[in-house]
Amino acid sequence: MATVLGIIAEYNPFHNGHLYQIEEAKKQTGAKYVIAIISGNFAQRGNTSLVNKWVKAQMALENGVDMVLELPTIYSISSAENFAEGAIKILDNLKIVDTLCFGCETSDFAALNNIANVLYNEPKEYVAILNHELSKGLSYPKARENALLMYLNDIKRYANIMSGSNNILAIEYLKSLKRLKSGMKAFAVERKKVYYNDERIVDEFASSTAIRKLVATEQYDDLRKVMPGSSYMLLKEEIRKGNYVLDLVKYEKEILYTLRKMSTREISELADVTEGLENAIKSAANSCNNLIDLVNIIKSKRYTQTRIQRILLYALLGITKKDIQNSRKVIPYARVLGVNAKGKEMLSDICQINPKIQMVTSVKDYMDKSTSKTLKEMLEKDIFATNIYTLGYEYDSWANLDYTNKLITL
Repeated sequence: MATVLGIIAEYNPFHNGHLYQIEEAKKQTGAKYVIAIISGNFAQRGNTSLVNKWVKAQMALENGVDMVLELPTIYSISSAENFAEGAIKILDNLKIVDTLCFGCETSDFAALNNIANVLYNEPKEYVAILNHELSKGLSYPKARENALLMYLNDIKRYANIMSGSNNILAIEYLKSLKRLKSGMKAFAVERKKVYYNDERIVDEFASSTAIRKLVATEQYDDLRKVMPGSSYMLLKEEIRKGNYVLDLVKYEKEILYTLRKMSTREISELADVTEGLENAIKSAANSCNNLIDLVNIIKSKRYTQTRIQRILLYALLGITKKDIQNSRKVIPYARVLGVNAKGKEMLSDICQINPKIQMVTSVKDYMDKSTSKTLKEMLEKDIFATNIYTLGYEYDSWANLDYTNKLITL
């Protein structure tokens, strides 16, 4: 088979920057096939997806991707490390992806790899510096950034790299490739003109963050400029139907209800809750009436807003420390959201090359036939996440879409 390119993305939503990445990667690697693994209805930074995972899959398929897989919810809303490891395990297990492609904010690929080597090997000197930084009460991401800069001892080269959100994910992808001893080669495409949190439009490029603000303020002329035509039309149709969710705020009452219902001990069992944080969460939930106040009361120098929002999602979706631990012990299923003709070819090849692969093309069939308790529980989280997600729709809020929505085929 010709070169198969694997891309890890959120497509929240699919814009011209994503199209540029796919076209540039195909041009530079000579890839004939593209598999994208995308987050589902909730995103890694503790927020919602603007549109549901099937719409995102269709946007991707109409713009150069041949097969779209869903990254299970348990990874897609987790830390950068878990997000990366879950995605890499799935792509590696397909046995046909030879090149992993990701976007980043730097052209210095060697620097990304140097940082990944430190995090993978964990030299004693680095660990000692990290522990010292953590003892100052810093958040783990900030303490790690400081420790890496001190250990690598080249602030001019590394400082800007550690501040880029895509760079941080890129480093985790590289680390996971090393940990899994994967044969996939890594290939980076530098982001052009705008970065993840930029709210400005430059030529025909805007970040996903800026695009969600354009939707919120109904600036459709600007929106049309920064998205491929097919993606724009799909998004406009979802907006017309009320089938979109701008922000986690849509679920603030459900989150507050859940936290008030939970005991402090139950909150302590949620993923990412450590060092007595459950007491602060319970106290804030008992005194707040909205999500913004809730997050602002809980967050601190040690606990970032992103981490707090992830914990609130864990509460909403019932994801515990044990769930995360179990997910790290298994190779996840490959849930197919959509394929085109070339994607169908790859499906056939994957099943021939790796007959034991846990491939999900029908949720019902998989739930009926699978013998893996951990993987079935993981898929149940995806089903539940969709059921909660549709509560944020303006009109229809059907449940069980994972059973009723068919595989997208183009």
